[in-house]
Order: sequence, then C-alpha cells, then structure tokens
Amino acid sequence: MTDETSDIEAAINHLHEAHHDERLGQRLNWLRAGVLGANDGIVSVAGVVVGVAAATPGNVPAIATAGIAALVAGAFSMAGGEYVSVSTQRDTEKAMVAKEIQELEEQPAAELAELTGLYRKRGLSAGLARQVAEELTAHNALAAHAEVELGIDPDELTNPWHAALSSFVAFTIGALIPLAMILLPVGAPVIMTAASVVVGLFLTGLISARLGKAPIWPAILRNVIMGSATMAATYLIGILFGVAIA
Repeated sequence: MTDETSDIEAAINHLHEAHHDERLGQRLNWLRAGVLGANDGIVSVAGVVVGVAAATPGNVPAIATAGIAALVAGAFSMAGGEYVSVSTQRDTEKAMVAKEIQELEEQPAAELAELTGLYRKRGLSAGLARQVAEELTAHNALAAHAEVELGIDPDELTNPWHAALSSFVAFTIGALIPLAMILLPVGAPVIMTAASVVVGLFLTGLISARLGKAPIWPAILRNVIMGSATMAATYLIGILFGVAIA
C-alpha cells in the first residue's frame, strides 16, 4: 500500500468517524426528546389528578376518569405533534436529496468541485481533498454529497412513525407515575403523588442534563420547581372549585 493510498483511506475513515459522531449526537437528541416527553406526561397528568382530587376528595372514579382522559389525550397529542413535525422534516430531506440527484446528473464537474471544497473546509489539503472527493464520488456520489453537504443519510431519512411512537410511549410512561400513585389506597394520596412526581422530575432533569451535557443541578431545579408549581396551582384551583360546588 502506497503512502498516498494510505493517506486517502485515513482521510476517508476520519470523515466517516466524524459522520458517525454526528449520527450518534442525533440519536442522543432523540433519546433526550423521549425523556422530555416522559417529563411532560408526569407534569400534565399530575396537575390534572391532583386538581380533581382537591375538588372531589375520595372520589376515585372521577379522579381515575380525569387521569386516564389526560393520559390518552396527552399521549395522542404528543404523538400527533411529533408525526406532523417529523413528516415535514422528512419531506424537506427528500426534496433536498432529489435536488442533489438532479445536480449530480446535470453538473457532475461542478458537484465534484463543490465536494472538494467541502472537504477542504474540513481540514484536508487541496490535493488530498480532491482525491477523497473523486474516490467517494466513484463509490457513491449521492451518499458522499448528502453526508457532507446536507448532513443526512439518503438511506436513513427521519421516520415520523418512529418519532410518533416514541413520544406516545414516553408520555404514557411518565403519565402512569402520578396516575398510579393517586389511585393507591393510602391515607394521603395527594402527598404520595406529589412526592413521586418530584422524584420523577428529579430523574428526568438529571437524565436530560447528562444527555445534553448541560449543568445538572440547574436542570433538576428547573424541572422540580416548575412541576411542583404546576401541581400547587391545580391543587388550589381544585380546592376553590370544590368549595364553590359544595
């Protein structure tokens, strides 16, 4: 193996490693979004069940009905929102890939020069950037351009169904925490629910901060304070409406 061939292979491997790191970052973002979806489920359903429990203490059917309705509505709302959002993103990606295919067919020389320039910006020398661009173009021109120019893999476009299902499951898992706790046959279900919600918010704040490589305690405190404020507000509203009804 010549030194020139070795340099080209090393450069290509380095570029593939960089792309792998980008894809890993995207997957971590999806995971972080799932954690935040669970967080939404915890807060929104906790607010509903605590408010109804304050308005109608001991009325298990009413609390259960409200909690289940909030869980179902929230999960479907989250899933629908993700489906619409990611479908738009996928349509954009497909349009970008189609445009790239057309440009490769109509202007192959210009596209090769563009790819060379992109590799130059990534730190390769002029000669090596040209060689790498030619090698990758000969192997799979579309994949090379999509990876470097568009930041996507034409064979792995974002899937709206995956996003919708992930959001649905994440929200449901989070929502089940306050719903299950408020329905337990214990003497102080609201206190038990509030305590479980604080623990859940602590964990989701911790996980999201670690995935996002952000400061941990500010993320946890924001999460716990906002969730607790939500429960306090709905509890007070429940008491006010309960008194008015009585």
